[in-house]
Amino acid sequence: MSARRQPGPAPRHGLDRRAMVADALARLAPRVPDFESEAIVDRALASSGLRGAAPETAAWLAMVAYARHVFTEYDALLEDGYDQDSARHFILDDLNAVLGEWGVKRRISEEPDEA
Repeated sequence: MSARRQPGPAPRHGLDRRAMVADALARLAPRVPDFESEAIVDRALASSGLRGAAPETAAWLAMVAYARHVFTEYDALLEDGYDQDSARHFILDDLNAVLGEWGVKRRISEEPDEA
């Protein structure tokens, strides 16, 4: 009698993607609070624009957007009539302060990233 190998459960890509984005976020922002981490990962997974992005890219972009909207006056500035670039200029220091508290080494600047 030969032992038959039982097939394992089918991979659950949604859960795998969540774990990969969460792991990337933990590397990028080692001190991000648990609640914020969950919200950031949720944002990354819900974004249609980030679905095909590498986990680290999705985590980075979701984290920056989350911090910008939740921990700065960005939305209030937009409501007051500032354009996105101006609003981002005015909240840059606050945004970098939040990222720094979370242990993020990279800083946001007004200069475009070089390829």
